[in-house]
Amino acid sequence: MKLSKDFMRDNDLGLLVLRVSTGGLMLFHGFSKLIDGVGPIGDMLASMGLPSFIAYGTLLVELVAAMFIVLGLWTRAAAVAMVVNMIIAILMVHTGDIFSLTPQGGWAIELPMLYLLPALALALTGGGCYAMTRNNIFS
Repeated sequence: MKLSKDFMRDNDLGLLVLRVSTGGLMLFHGFSKLIDGVGPIGDMLASMGLPSFIAYGTLLVELVAAMFIVLGLWTRAAAVAMVVNMIIAILMVHTGDIFSLTPQGGWAIELPMLYLLPALALALTGGGCYAMTRNNIFS
């Protein structure tokens, strides 16, 4: 197999790597909530005067939307759901950390942003030619 000289400039391959890494890593958070439950998130919502069942939305995004992103199935819609989920997580849990650094010098909300920003990129670009729904309006 001969690689073309433009192999390292393959945008669609880059989008595949972005999809699999972003969605795949988010799946760990979803599996954790599936196994341990969404109780702590529901408790936070209840303390804010919101219905606790909304916490299941987080489970859906972190499992279903993350899997859709990995597969390239309605990538844009799934990525928008992940962006919204991460914005809500930052506002609920990390608002006081937005202008803070960790003891190691990293941004205190680095991890949520490492999910939010790639999801935003996928919402803007779509899943690329290796996505399952390449010709779909949501891809």
